[in-house]
Amino acid sequence: MPGLDLGRLRSWTVVPAPRFAGGNRVELLQGGDALFPRMRQAIAAAQREVWLATYIFHDDPAATALAVALKEAAGRGVAVHVVVDGFGSIKTLEGVRALFADSGVKLEVFRPLDRWYSWLQPGQLRRLHQKLCVCDDSTAFVGGINLIDDRHDMNHGWTDTPRLDYAVQVQGPLVAQVHATTRAMWARAHLWRDWRDEVRALARGGRPVKDAVSLVRQLRARSPEGQAAAAEAARDPAPMRAAFLVRDNLRQRRIIERSYVEAIRRAQHRVELAVPYFYPGRAFRRALRHAARRGVQVRLLLQGKVDYRIAALAARALYDELRANGVRIFEYTPAFLHAKVAVVDDDWATVGSSNIDPLSLLLNLEANVVVRDAEFAASLRASLERALALSLEVSGVPERTGWRRWLHRGAVAWAANLYLRVAGITGRY
Repeated sequence: MPGLDLGRLRSWTVVPAPRFAGGNRVELLQGGDALFPRMRQAIAAAQREVWLATYIFHDDPAATALAVALKEAAGRGVAVHVVVDGFGSIKTLEGVRALFADSGVKLEVFRPLDRWYSWLQPGQLRRLHQKLCVCDDSTAFVGGINLIDDRHDMNHGWTDTPRLDYAVQVQGPLVAQVHATTRAMWARAHLWRDWRDEVRALARGGRPVKDAVSLVRQLRARSPEGQAAAAEAARDPAPMRAAFLVRDNLRQRRIIERSYVEAIRRAQHRVELAVPYFYPGRAFRRALRHAARRGVQVRLLLQGKVDYRIAALAARALYDELRANGVRIFEYTPAFLHAKVAVVDDDWATVGSSNIDPLSLLLNLEANVVVRDAEFAASLRASLERALALSLEVSGVPERTGWRRWLHRGAVAWAANLYLRVAGITGRY
């Protein structure tokens, strides 16, 4: 950017406030095998612009096919913007840059780690964990699926069985909010890279202090697109009603966590939750315990095939507390579990990128779609039932008793709080 255009910056870096909008079509997609062909089709049909944000952009055949689709779109004049996370894509970043070299695709890296001192910055613990794609203003994709083959794990290699994961394809008023957020992620990464030039441009302006204050305020405000979507929702209460929730480090710090907790508190019949990394805070655990004690069927589907041992230890530190209050816990063993979904009662469901742990709930940039629709909830619940049937329920006596159990739980809590302090998060989790 040769200079700082505040008007453009305001509209490009703002994340819209969440609110339910009617008149949407939200379709559940299980795994990259279902998602990636839909994405390629939408990218091929795009006429004006494509925006994509992802934590991992791999260089395996599945991801490369998407890269080719993006390059072809750029080649026919579509404005293609891609932002990847500097940590999530660190192993393949050079390959991704080579894929997009001289293609017209505008690639940005969120919080890159290309200098040794980058690792020493506390802000580097706050990662871009969203998985978003928007084509024109007609179609959006939101979920937990990275751009990597379902059978490929970056740490464990190739497997025969695909990981369990989900995304949604969205059409309707909600697309505008996904568009604004994906564009904001790309713009923030771009500004982070060019921040020195932008600060100099502010200083050269006639009112540098006033402009800087205005910029900060606008970064925390709602976008015009978010306001337009809200107005359209007010006029059109028809199904499917859905909301797009973004956890960021400006205004919407705990929006996804609160959405979960409120839904669980209102639950009357069932709570089904699937997530790989599970270490919720006190309010979340209290909501689960109280729901189970008042007769709600509460079932958690967690990892049985473990990818990160420390994450499994953290989750298992809570098993006894939850099971003692009637929460049933299942471990998914056929493959790696990467799903981040939940169904509450008959008409509340969420699909997204957010785990139920301190990293997702307090640090990372995350995005979930919440759908209030009985048919969609039934579809997700049926898929979870099939996964639960293949899982092992945790039963029997605790593995650790007495002082060993308290030592295990205390060590996990201490490590989690230390990590949060290093990241700049204060208060009790």
